[in-house]
Amino acid sequence: MIEMQDVIKKYPNGITAANGLNIHIKQGEFLYVVGPSGAGKSTFIKMIYREEKANSGKIIVDGLDLAKLKNKKVPYLRRNIGVVFQDFKLLPTLTVFENVAFALEVIEERPKEIKKRVMEVLALVGLKHKVRMLPTELSGGEQQRVSIARSIVNNPKLVIADEPTGNLDPDTSWEIMSLLEEINLQGTTIIMATHNKEIVNTIKHRVVAIENGRIIRDELRGEYGYES
Repeated sequence: MIEMQDVIKKYPNGITAANGLNIHIKQGEFLYVVGPSGAGKSTFIKMIYREEKANSGKIIVDGLDLAKLKNKKVPYLRRNIGVVFQDFKLLPTLTVFENVAFALEVIEERPKEIKKRVMEVLALVGLKHKVRMLPTELSGGEQQRVSIARSIVNNPKLVIADEPTGNLDPDTSWEIMSLLEEINLQGTTIIMATHNKEIVNTIKHRVVAIENGRIIRDELRGEYGYES
């Protein structure tokens, strides 16, 4: 699904966020990305959906060589990738239904299919009864559920979650994790950057630790390994 070979990313301010990354991630895996703040976790995941471009090295995502991918083709790459953010990034003037439907409208899906698919994913995340509400009328956990629904409405092969429980209380965090687990069981690859020690140590998955732009640990059923 994803392969990185000798990937280097340096920012104009002199910071090296990726310093020779090498990794293989198979279709259907659930991967935690951990490490201290500023270690390079966000850069690692942003390079996968071409939010950031590596200076050198090779990144292959679902058969596409991202170094050779023309800018006009990046939207096609992202159709197969759902992204969930810590701060939800919902459109405040759109309803729950409209926020999720937007991801299908931009690829010009038929209205009948949009309605069917949006209601399916809202049922999956438990928000079918709140389709007409605005994001401001929802709790933080509900907003994150909408964000997850939006990320999976295209049936992507890969979901990238950047600190998806970072702004949520513990109980809500476990609910969001249960939802991501369910999506993963359906065959979707999940890559999740997180500082949540308890989640990583309780729900066991592959753990990749990044420090100073390098992968220092890669364990199949690993632990968080840092104080939190």
